[in-house]
Amino acid sequence: MQMKNVEVFSEASNYAIVRMPGRAYPGCVVQGDTLTSLWRTARRIHDLAIRAGQEELAGEAEMMVGELDDRLRHYEGVLGEANMSLPYSKRR
Repeated sequence: MQMKNVEVFSEASNYAIVRMPGRAYPGCVVQGDTLTSLWRTARRIHDLAIRAGQEELAGEAEMMVGELDDRLRHYEGVLGEANMSLPYSKRR
């Protein structure tokens, strides 16, 4: 882990906005428990779209699930390397 200065635009709970060094625009901080909740919701939408025969919707939902899954795997890996527990039960 490194200590760096970031610009903090908002510290609102679950809605933090920060700009990392070297970035032109700020980003939104998504807490780990919120991230896993978004991932679960996207999976549910995907499953419902499949059951409803909505192939295009299912495809879009699958892309969203994949993007969120990548971020969750990264989050879980980083916390694991730092010997930190997850703020949620292991997913899947």
